[in-house]
Amino acid sequence: MATTASSHAAQDAGSPAASAATHERSPFARLTELLAPYQPGLPLITLSLGEPQHPVPSFVGPVLAKHINEFGRYPIARGIEPFRRAVANWLGARFGLPRAVDPETEILVLNGSREGLFFAALTAARYVGARKGTPAILVPNPFYPAYGAGARAANCETVFLPTTRANGFLPDLDALDEATLARTVAIYLASPANPQGAVASRDYFSRLHALAIRHGFMVLADECYSEIYTLGAPGSALECAGPDFSNVVAFQSLSKRSNLPGMRIGFAAGDKNFLAAFHELRNVAAPQVPVPLQHVAVAAYSDEAHVEENRRLYRLKFDLADQILGNRYGYVRPAGGFCVWLDVSARGGDEAATVKLYKEAGVRVVPGSYLARPQADGSNPGAGYIRLALVQDSETTAEALHRLVKTLD
Repeated sequence: MATTASSHAAQDAGSPAASAATHERSPFARLTELLAPYQPGLPLITLSLGEPQHPVPSFVGPVLAKHINEFGRYPIARGIEPFRRAVANWLGARFGLPRAVDPETEILVLNGSREGLFFAALTAARYVGARKGTPAILVPNPFYPAYGAGARAANCETVFLPTTRANGFLPDLDALDEATLARTVAIYLASPANPQGAVASRDYFSRLHALAIRHGFMVLADECYSEIYTLGAPGSALECAGPDFSNVVAFQSLSKRSNLPGMRIGFAAGDKNFLAAFHELRNVAAPQVPVPLQHVAVAAYSDEAHVEENRRLYRLKFDLADQILGNRYGYVRPAGGFCVWLDVSARGGDEAATVKLYKEAGVRVVPGSYLARPQADGSNPGAGYIRLALVQDSETTAEALHRLVKTLD
């Protein structure tokens, strides 16, 4: 089946302008409005926001204190050399790369992965050159909102690729027609996927890279959940990108790996030619990353003990989900990430279930339709699902899951 591109206005029902505006808003702003008329029926437990709540690593404070005076100077945009070297060493140790990453030309520091993912769309639109038709950026659906924002800012048509249970919750590469591929500027791919936790295989990455080389577009691989897993370590798109990492850039962050969402630090690594253009744009348009924070990142990427403890804590919570949820609501333990994707279509749908859980159980979740956009045929791949982020401690998580089952059953 071929994927057909449609503009936001054409995809949305009702008034095109009003619908497009609604669907381009933050899912969390929409959730706040949905729940505004109600009060939580029990003491509130928030599972809607994917903000890690595990302890901040113990080395953060001492490293910041040691480098406190470096807040007094402007950082260089590409990152300090110790940061880039630490990232290169970590990538080489963590993934089966075709060769070592060059810290001088193949790594850039970021203010978290979100900023980088957004600016990457703008860079890709300039970098790949003329397309055969209206330039397009391909986005998995559901998706991280920064992808859509980047595509719009780059003046590219957003082509939503449904990620459903039928296709393993990853974009169906066989569904991409030649006309769409010929005008593609870039494709965003999250592995592990947010919200479903699906992990791309080496074969999948290889097939996607072959398409990118053949049609001249960029693969923007969002891998910020790669260190949260219970079913085996996910791979990286860089592993299958050839000796030059051509047409592939991977984005990482310490938000999930090291429980540092407020520090806003990550990196982009891969195709050096793309990263050179990316650096030029970010050097004039993006906020620089403070040097003391980069030194914290050096410590973080040089230590795996806190990451292993982090995974242990998430594993305990997924063990609880296995026990409490069982096979209800289509629950399957995800391969990666810390989210649970539940089918509540038989419980009135995602919005109704979200309101019911808030009003009766005091559990705040996100409707799946808010994390996705309508396809050209009017269907929404997130409709009928709710997303839970298992970021609270084990005791709180167990309480929330018990409340959920009691309320929805």
